[in-house]
Amino acid sequence: MLPAPAVFHFLWEVNSGAVKEGDSVRTFGRLVSYQPEESKATLSIQHATRQHQVVVQTPFVEPFDPIIGAQYIVLGEIEKAEGGDGVMVHARVLNCVDGVNLALLQRGVTEQRSYFRERGESKGDAATAARPRAPL
Repeated sequence: MLPAPAVFHFLWEVNSGAVKEGDSVRTFGRLVSYQPEESKATLSIQHATRQHQVVVQTPFVEPFDPIIGAQYIVLGEIEKAEGGDGVMVHARVLNCVDGVNLALLQRGVTEQRSYFRERGESKGDAATAARPRAPL
């Protein structure tokens, strides 16, 4: 059975606990470290004034040629981090996307969310309008 489709979440949302354990996610960040002996990579991104990091388990995507400092997109499932400190992503896909305009990607994700939210509201309005009304 295939896992559920992954929703794009920003790294700071993954760290904040907005994503539940076991959920599929897509996120992106700069590769700041890689430990091949532990099959772990660390992605980082700055949002506002804070630096956000997430640990990525990489056994399903190895061997890969890491480029420290490059931008990566990861697709995987959320797991509790060892020791209970935050979460980590168990990667199914880890792609280098150096050269991608991340500000534009972020804007696109925000626009997509807005569209889905509006579409969901309009479906709710249509369902309410189609529902028979109780007699007065």
